[in-house]
Amino acid sequence: MRFKFIGIFAALALVAACETAPDESSAASGAGDQSGQSGQASEAGAFRGAGQSLDAPRYEGTQDQLVVEVGDRVHFDYDKYNLTPEARTILEKQAAWLNKYPDTNVSIEGHCDERGTREYNLALGERRANAVKNYLVTMGVSSDRIQLISYGKERPVAMGSSEAAWAQNRRSVTVVKGAGS
Repeated sequence: MRFKFIGIFAALALVAACETAPDESSAASGAGDQSGQSGQASEAGAFRGAGQSLDAPRYEGTQDQLVVEVGDRVHFDYDKYNLTPEARTILEKQAAWLNKYPDTNVSIEGHCDERGTREYNLALGERRANAVKNYLVTMGVSSDRIQLISYGKERPVAMGSSEAAWAQNRRSVTVVKGAGS
């Protein structure tokens, strides 16, 4: 009976914690990581259209803005590093965005699905990142502003051994590094 009471109390405490209103000052102050993950996009959306807000300059040229307004990733076919028409469309938008913020540098991360050896996937991830960089350069972005890194299969975004998971993991991600970095 004692454990049942403790369990009920813990459940009530959890529900009460979930009903607490979030502290909006953390979103407005830019608190939190700048990983560009989908959880950040909704927070970033709060800044959209805030031209008169003091927060707008913090949003301009950031990872959040890139994710929300342009998209930070392109996907690849199995065992390929050539750009699909959809990828080219996204990269054209990224290039326009980067040309709008000439002091912003980026890192292009190449990723693969879990199939293949570590060495093979590191090389494929590098070819994918390089394909993205080359396309951005042809669109007018200075190559000095772009760093490359391959993670191979080490950082999946989707867990599982299915085509749906593999398709999400075959990607390159553009990560904003900031001015002069």
